[in-house]
Amino acid sequence: MGVTRRTVLQAALAVSATGAVGIGESALAASASAASSAGDVVGKITVGYQGWFACIGDGSPINSWWHWSQNGGQAPSPSNTTIVAWPDVREYSRTYRTGYAALGNGQPATLFSSYDQQTVDTQFLWMQQNNIDTAALQRFNPTGGEGPNRDAMAGKVRSAAESHGRKFYIMYDVSDWTTMQSDIKADWTNKMKAHTASPAYAVQNGKPVVCVWGFGFADNQRPFAPEPCLDVVNWFKAQGCYVIGGVPTWWRTGDRDSRPGFSDVYHAFDMLSPWMVGRIGNAADADNFYNVATVPDLAECAAHGIDYQPCVLPGSVTGRQRAHGDFMWRQFYNMCRAGVQGIYISMFDEYNEGNQIAKTAESQAFVPANSGFLALDEDGTACSSDYYLRLTGDGGRMLKGQIPLTPTRPTQPTTGGGGDDTTAPTAPGSLHATGHTDTTVSLAWTASTDNTGVTGYQVRRVSGGTATPAGSTTGTSFTVTGLAAATAYTFDVVASDAAGNTSAGSSQVSVTTDAPSGTTDLARGKPTAESSHTQTYGSGNAVDGDRNTYWESANNAFPQWLQVDLGSALPVKRVVVDLPPATAWATRTQTIAVQGSTDGNANPGTLLAATAVTFDPATGNTATLTLPSAITTRYVRLVFTANTGWPAGQASGLHVYGA
Repeated sequence: MGVTRRTVLQAALAVSATGAVGIGESALAASASAASSAGDVVGKITVGYQGWFACIGDGSPINSWWHWSQNGGQAPSPSNTTIVAWPDVREYSRTYRTGYAALGNGQPATLFSSYDQQTVDTQFLWMQQNNIDTAALQRFNPTGGEGPNRDAMAGKVRSAAESHGRKFYIMYDVSDWTTMQSDIKADWTNKMKAHTASPAYAVQNGKPVVCVWGFGFADNQRPFAPEPCLDVVNWFKAQGCYVIGGVPTWWRTGDRDSRPGFSDVYHAFDMLSPWMVGRIGNAADADNFYNVATVPDLAECAAHGIDYQPCVLPGSVTGRQRAHGDFMWRQFYNMCRAGVQGIYISMFDEYNEGNQIAKTAESQAFVPANSGFLALDEDGTACSSDYYLRLTGDGGRMLKGQIPLTPTRPTQPTTGGGGDDTTAPTAPGSLHATGHTDTTVSLAWTASTDNTGVTGYQVRRVSGGTATPAGSTTGTSFTVTGLAAATAYTFDVVASDAAGNTSAGSSQVSVTTDAPSGTTDLARGKPTAESSHTQTYGSGNAVDGDRNTYWESANNAFPQWLQVDLGSALPVKRVVVDLPPATAWATRTQTIAVQGSTDGNANPGTLLAATAVTFDPATGNTATLTLPSAITTRYVRLVFTANTGWPAGQASGLHVYGA
């Protein structure tokens, strides 16, 4: 399990009060000139995105309460926890029962899994709704047992960013990664670089963005000398990347939390983002750091043509630092008046340290009764669960010059409190379907009206009286994707305004998707089963849509099988099996038979006799098994009896088609 940064940085050296300088007009920094023009990080709000929570039963390769529990094999509880704040889980369609007592409102205490795509989609929807531009996906050492989960999360973040019009980039954290100098290059080349093909991958100065966090820190988790660190920075730049450095607070002076001798490393980066968690805890601290760190840092960066992306943090919930948003707003004000090139929010979903901006329990009604956790109203001021998302959105507007520079926080702690505006928009009208395929439904409606103006619409899937987000738009039409074929869905739409007021739901419309086409992957995201797996390489990896995650059976124990449940009996004509595309997977031949049944019995019938198929990286590392004729079946099973490359059955993709 990755160690949180605060674990080793809590004792980092903050500037003493004697170093503080009074804040007056004479102390204001002149607006700094950006080394770069606006892009996906310059002039933008970026959030640090962990995506590192999992739950037993979520289908993830790690199959544990990852980052929720000290003992991941046991459900989180007051005596088995790694978090200090409780998330608001009301918008997640799937959550998992914990060992905590019920919430204060009597509802069961459940938590989300980052491995569920709907979780990531919901969180990126929040980013979209609050004009948060870019997410930096944290990537710790991926070579161990956490690797398959981290690989899968990259694909899930990519999908969510594409769906919600956000940008993302990979942010490597080198903590406890002793072999990082070679590993990080291989990981980028063989895995992460592929994500730069996404239109959602962040680009700055025409180059894909990558960040490396941790060089130069004076602690035992990052014991690297300057030479290997400079080698990594220059290597990424040689690959054509725009490289951000997550560096110590005192990078410029080379002391306190910074190792000496790293000046050349720091100045090699295209952008610097000094760490701030654990350094400040109130508005006075923020003002002090404006003078002793931000202003001179910015001047140093300008002198060397480096962009500057300082941290802004909401503050610790458990440390009672937040002051209902005043602490965070003071930082936004200081950074904007200094003229910084971008802002990095520490963090989006860091419930382990308690400095998350993602939706959080707003009162004790939404906190487990026996947890001892504080809620956002801990200082007596009611705050909605989305308050720090909205506050971040307003900070971004000030950074971009969309609202005037002001030390007075404009964001109201509760929704509907934007000035005197408590009037909700009217409900969208005449919701109707304009088209559908086997996996999509296109919807349109007439515009809502509002006294101050409608800012957007949220399309929701309605099932059993519960509405869950399916997407959002600023227009009056939207296409919902990722649906199952031949399935009935019900939708409605709500409108919102700038004050956070939300309309009543529109009338509902029910649509049935088309029967599957020959090009639809009938296995994508469906339940799987297996004869066995090794380490964390479970069967769910074969249907998660990520070529870099894979199923591997127990070794030296043929025959082995991998099975997918299509959900209903459907015509099957073709099965495609993939291996990871990396050239590290040498050419191999696997002998595979295809079996099927309509009831999942232990003795399925043979659809295709055992066939030797070759997987060659030069031709995509994929093989197709074509049945003699289309056969109607629900359960498709692959039986592996030989593999010339490894003594086990292996598949990163199991795809089933009707034609």
